[in-house]
Amino acid sequence: MDETLATQFTESLERLSAAAQALEGALTRFDSQQEALTAKVESIVAAIDEHLPESKQTASNDDNSLGELKERVTELERTNADLKAQAARLGRKTLSPLVSGLLAKHAGEEEFQPAALDKALAGLPPDQRIAVKAEMARAGLI
Repeated sequence: MDETLATQFTESLERLSAAAQALEGALTRFDSQQEALTAKVESIVAAIDEHLPESKQTASNDDNSLGELKERVTELERTNADLKAQAARLGRKTLSPLVSGLLAKHAGEEEFQPAALDKALAGLPPDQRIAVKAEMARAGLI
């Protein structure tokens, strides 16, 4: 039994030795991979450090240009509001030539006569008749 035990013991030792060598090879590969990854990380960090001052400067320029754009938008909104107010004040103050002519024709008449208006507008297409009557109504004439 001593011989079989010694043989088994020797075989076990050989297997343990082979496993230890395999583990040593794996550790060597892990070390080389770790070194490669460390080198890659260092190169990435270096690239970021190189571009970081430029990006900070660009960011500060962007902040300045953003502030300028906001000021410009505010200025344009103010100008737009002023122009809208001015347009509201300067609304049309005159009547169209057609309405002015019609009023001149019937200026002496004190009383509004719808038949006379319809007769005067008979030569116009319907859409223009509607427009003239709408202008006269806005002016308070009818």
